[in-house]
Amino acid sequence: MADRDDTGEGASPEDEFRDMFREFLSGSGGMDAANLAKAAGLPNDPAALQAIFSQLQHAMANAGDGIDWSIALKQGEQRASVEQRQLDDAERARFDQAFQVASLWLDEAVDVSSLPQGPELLTRRAWVAATMPVWTQVAEPVALSIADSLTKVMSEQAPEEMRSMIQGATGMLRGIGGTLFAMQLGQVVGQLATEVVSGGDIGIPLMEDGRASILPQNVAEFGADLEIASDQIELYLAVREIAHARLFRHARWLRLHLVTAITTYARGIGIDIEKLEELAEGFDPSNTDALRSAVENGALIKPRSDSQQAALDRLETMLALVEGWVDVVTADATTRLPGADRIAETIRRRRASGGPAESALATLVGLELRPRRLREAAAMWRAVTDAVGVAQRDALWAHPDLLPLAADLDDPAGLVARLTGTDAEVNSADDEFDQALEQLLRGETPAAPGEDGEDPA
Repeated sequence: MADRDDTGEGASPEDEFRDMFREFLSGSGGMDAANLAKAAGLPNDPAALQAIFSQLQHAMANAGDGIDWSIALKQGEQRASVEQRQLDDAERARFDQAFQVASLWLDEAVDVSSLPQGPELLTRRAWVAATMPVWTQVAEPVALSIADSLTKVMSEQAPEEMRSMIQGATGMLRGIGGTLFAMQLGQVVGQLATEVVSGGDIGIPLMEDGRASILPQNVAEFGADLEIASDQIELYLAVREIAHARLFRHARWLRLHLVTAITTYARGIGIDIEKLEELAEGFDPSNTDALRSAVENGALIKPRSDSQQAALDRLETMLALVEGWVDVVTADATTRLPGADRIAETIRRRRASGGPAESALATLVGLELRPRRLREAAAMWRAVTDAVGVAQRDALWAHPDLLPLAADLDDPAGLVARLTGTDAEVNSADDEFDQALEQLLRGETPAAPGEDGEDPA
């Protein structure tokens, strides 16, 4: 920090802004930490408020170092630990047996190799730690966009005498905005950890390739009202999770392809500067409801452009292909399970409605991760399986150029015709008909089969 005398002469704009912001948080500036936490959708208990103070002070002291995503991890782990229970030996033994049976059943239903190591059982806190690297990768473009937009609006809306101070502290402003976003992301992921049942439950590849996981505490809560034996539920969910992990290990390109598509989409997300300016003009530090509402309902995110919508359509098709394949192979692998159909329908309803945390995540990063065309994708994979068999179906995952397209979800019969070669026969017959018709229109008599010296066959 630059040296200053008691009158404040020689203070840098960054120092002046830091002092002003500290005064602001202390309450003398009109907002205390409780209001700030409320506006950001963060818990406002004393321990959380102390954490907010220390993390914002850290952001101010390390301006220009980028977003400190360790804050998201801390917030997520704290939220996930609130009602977490530890695993017991009986639970571990039961799931170990379920994993063994699930792997054997899947061997009969897929033509992809088994995992190098068995699935693992995770607590909610451990799931947050395992998946946070992907969440931060997805969220970073949005966080930077929000921080930059906030800095721009503050610079433009500030009184003339304060603009030079704010412009000199843009790095600190970006750090503070990024810190608040990271804290909010941590809260959302921590809440998700209380809802998901496995590593692949969200649909996107949150775990490393070849790594499967189950959250026993959440599995127990998932099956609490189904009136189905718990061992059946555990076995069904084990099949789903192992199928998901096997697919991403088999198609090594798939994980990077999906994560890249998601982050590319996120980079195109823009903040509505006009709405942000409206909030800034009418902002009341003692009443943060308007700011919190704008953050929670996604009002600050611009509508999608045509190019973004096209990117989203491609991404949703890919997610639907993954989840549809998992649905089909899980159904084939669990035919011996009496309650399989009921469990599958519960998963479909749960996935269609989404949960509070999933909605919050969609607002936070502007992306809804539920595949909208899942039923069509599952029907297509079923038709392909019936037509060409398991081996040829799973061979389509060898390269992205081999995968079905969005049009194939609308017309599975056309895809099946291409895979079986029947479309070539139809095209050949069409070509012969077109040629004969063209000769007739020219006044020529089409040659009868065999007259040109070729075998009539």
